[in-house]
Amino acid sequence: MFGISWAEFLVVLLVAVLVIPTRHWPDVARFLGRVVRWVRNLVWKITDVSENLRDQIELQRPIDDLIRTTTDEVLDAFSAPRRVAPAKKTSKTKSAGRKKTGAR
Repeated sequence: MFGISWAEFLVVLLVAVLVIPTRHWPDVARFLGRVVRWVRNLVWKITDVSENLRDQIELQRPIDDLIRTTTDEVLDAFSAPRRVAPAKKTSKTKSAGRKKTGAR
């Protein structure tokens, strides 16, 4: 508990009982009650926030999976080799390559 053993805690408690006058004990008990209540509320708030975060993460996971698969599909479509249709040969390309020569 907070890095101290039970024996050390009992020594501190015994010293506190001997040092604090009896008329202040109700004030000390009230203060300790407030501290315990404050710590308990703090623990409940932390637990509530952590549960809300866990719920949000669980809701976000399907969306992340959908984004990831869609992105992978789009990137795969872009990276896939494209089929190129063979070029059609036209008569212009055949005749443009030959030069007309005169009668020889």
